[in-house]
Amino acid sequence: MDTDGLTDVGKQSHELERLIANRIAQTQHQRITFAEYMDWVLYHPQFGYYASSAANIGAQGDFVTSPHFGADFGELLAEQFVEMWEILGCPMPFTLVEMGAGQGLVAADVLCYLHKRYPEFLNVVEYIIVEKAAAMIKQQQQLLQRSLPLGQTQHIRWSSLEEIPEASIIGCCFSNELVDALPVHQIVLEKGQWQEIYVTTGSEQELVEVIGELSTPQLTKYFDLVGIKFPADTYSDGYRTEVNLAALGWMSTVAKRLQRGYLLTIDYGYPAVRYYNPMRRQGTLQCYYRHRHHDDPYLYIGHQDITAHVDFTALERQGELCGLQQVGFTKQGLFLMALGLGDRIAALSTENNLENQGIQAVLQRREALHQMIDPMGLGGFGVLAQSKGLTAEEQTKLIKGLRMPGR
Repeated sequence: MDTDGLTDVGKQSHELERLIANRIAQTQHQRITFAEYMDWVLYHPQFGYYASSAANIGAQGDFVTSPHFGADFGELLAEQFVEMWEILGCPMPFTLVEMGAGQGLVAADVLCYLHKRYPEFLNVVEYIIVEKAAAMIKQQQQLLQRSLPLGQTQHIRWSSLEEIPEASIIGCCFSNELVDALPVHQIVLEKGQWQEIYVTTGSEQELVEVIGELSTPQLTKYFDLVGIKFPADTYSDGYRTEVNLAALGWMSTVAKRLQRGYLLTIDYGYPAVRYYNPMRRQGTLQCYYRHRHHDDPYLYIGHQDITAHVDFTALERQGELCGLQQVGFTKQGLFLMALGLGDRIAALSTENNLENQGIQAVLQRREALHQMIDPMGLGGFGVLAQSKGLTAEEQTKLIKGLRMPGR
């Protein structure tokens, strides 16, 4: 293909497609799993979405996350981290491990808030950002250098999960919209049997899908883990869905690093019985490009986000197998309200706020706060809290984000 007339974006997409085609040609059956394809297009170190398109997150990009609506999300998380520290007896150091930190907004908001409100806690905080995309790391470092008070970057370091020693973390590991972007296998029912979706090359070297036998028995074992019986009369041929084996591996790796403390997972998804509903015949895979979503993962290769909803039952069950105890599960809207978002909304309407900020600014801020608790949007995200190594007494202390407001 002649690439002279292509834009830089088009050339990068073509180069990544060529690399994927070469990988396919090297395999025994001339195909790769959809999970491997998704890993290539999102995480290739040079041409993957998160490597080359770090700026495509936010109001001008492909999608927004809760931190883009203001500092409140990070500040309320900081309130929860302070309480976790107190529950654990104020250990020194207290390590925060943020996995998939995006542009670094949450880290900046958490640390700035602790600097203003909880300097004693900040003095014992070690903040580790787990990020493998070089472009993201650069953007995070630039933002934090600009945002944090002088000297506060001393609390932060970057690492891979594998580089963190096992049983070394006392504190909280957390993620916001990370698990939904882990590579998923796609499977389909054919004549009452599971088959897997593979990616191969067509007659003109374009990427196309083919169906074949399952690549690993772990795919059927997954359904034993989450308690879903397949196939059954309620599931007909052509039923297509995803299996996130990478999420199970991620959970295992994180649990091994945690000696004592919490794991907090915030993402969009369902319990298994809703995720694998017979009526959801095409699964949950979605692609995001310039604030538009569609279901074709073979467009804009390397320049669009590809996600699948999270199966929270799988995270809960895998966590139990890895020595984690479930603390609780709730929705993001309820979680943030329990941490004080309702008080912040109420305070906006005070006379001083209206005079100092103006009605228009107050209305805009109120709208931003409501976006984070909208049950049909970000407020409907799941929040899963798990723990490890807590004493019997510590286990009785429910974290504030899971308590009903006012209790």
